[in-house]
Amino acid sequence: MRVVLQRSGPASVRVDGEVTGSIDKGYVLLVGITHSDTEEDAAYIAKKIAGLRLWEDSEGKMNRSILEVDGAILSVSQFTLYGDVKKGRRPSFIDAARPEQAKPLWETFNRRLEEEGLHVQTGIFGAMMAVELVNDGPVTICIDSN
Repeated sequence: MRVVLQRSGPASVRVDGEVTGSIDKGYVLLVGITHSDTEEDAAYIAKKIAGLRLWEDSEGKMNRSILEVDGAILSVSQFTLYGDVKKGRRPSFIDAARPEQAKPLWETFNRRLEEEGLHVQTGIFGAMMAVELVNDGPVTICIDSN
């Protein structure tokens, strides 16, 4: 499982012009799933995200978690995180899990985030989505379960 985490101010995702999820501040998560990913991978990354200290304390140091700043999650499935561009000019997505595997695991991941105490908003799995965010910092972290 691969997640690109962006610390964000206001963020939203739209499908066909309709907002399907939005947050005031927190993390926008672009979530990619590969064939070998399991529920253990989802649990590991959810716990990691809940505990990361990416928010400033009173001294301006990244010392506070998303839970401490009352942030939320905007989770967006993104199979293109497993795009391979080593050969040619068009990416291969052979490493991305098929939708019938990826969708339930993405949903499990979102539930695990909620179990960690986070408020989770989402896009729609498999839809063409427009994601808007204010990247705060900017702070962008890549997390891989391997």
